[in-house]
Amino acid sequence: MSHTPLAVRNLTDFRKHYRQLGQKDAVVGRLALRYGEEIKLLDLMDKGVACFPAALAQMLSRSKAAQAEVLGEFMVPGTFVAYVLADLAAHLPDFHGRGGTAVVTKRDRANLGLGISLWPSLEVLYSLAALQSLPYPLVVQPFLPEARDLRVVVLGDYFEAYERVNPHSFRKNLFQGGSVRPFTLDPEQTQFCRRVMARGKFTYAVLDLLLTSRGELYLSEINLKGGLTGARLSQAEFRQRVTALEEAFLQQWENS
Repeated sequence: MSHTPLAVRNLTDFRKHYRQLGQKDAVVGRLALRYGEEIKLLDLMDKGVACFPAALAQMLSRSKAAQAEVLGEFMVPGTFVAYVLADLAAHLPDFHGRGGTAVVTKRDRANLGLGISLWPSLEVLYSLAALQSLPYPLVVQPFLPEARDLRVVVLGDYFEAYERVNPHSFRKNLFQGGSVRPFTLDPEQTQFCRRVMARGKFTYAVLDLLLTSRGELYLSEINLKGGLTGARLSQAEFRQRVTALEEAFLQQWENS
């Protein structure tokens, strides 16, 4: 008996039909999977199930470590992921050569700036890690004290950017006391966002970028959702635009 193509639109139906999903089926909408369920996204990719957002984008959105591994080419040079103490030790020679550069660490699944820590050097971080267990995996990257913090919201053809500012802390998150001011992306910066999204298969995204005084632009993080305080776009409008993108994808899938 032939299989009638199925479009799954919510997490409940996804869990109900997961084992039967195949190449003719589609999963539409971001899946709020539990920790450890990411293997199901990989399985969907392997079986050829059409996903929106793409399964890769959903996996990257859930993990800062995964972003650093897959999108590291767009991040601050020297960024790496430490899974064990030996990973920190392996990078010590590189950072010693940088003159004891300060480093930032990011806990894998912490948000709102709560998992970000600043260290005077990788050596200091390594010394602490040698004495006690750290919450691996950790994203480690050189600290750019002069860099401006930009948030960019991209939904199809909709682009909006603003700068997050906090003169009292290196953490620019609004939750940590930051404020916002408008920022206009130039064509090259807009294209950078498009390249990052294409590599991670993001149709829409909220990107956090670092802009140096020399005009260098680096990816900090990317997500399928994020705080929009300070943006012109409201959360309700964000959801409406996401829904429109989902419906356009579903219509294309039905006609294919």
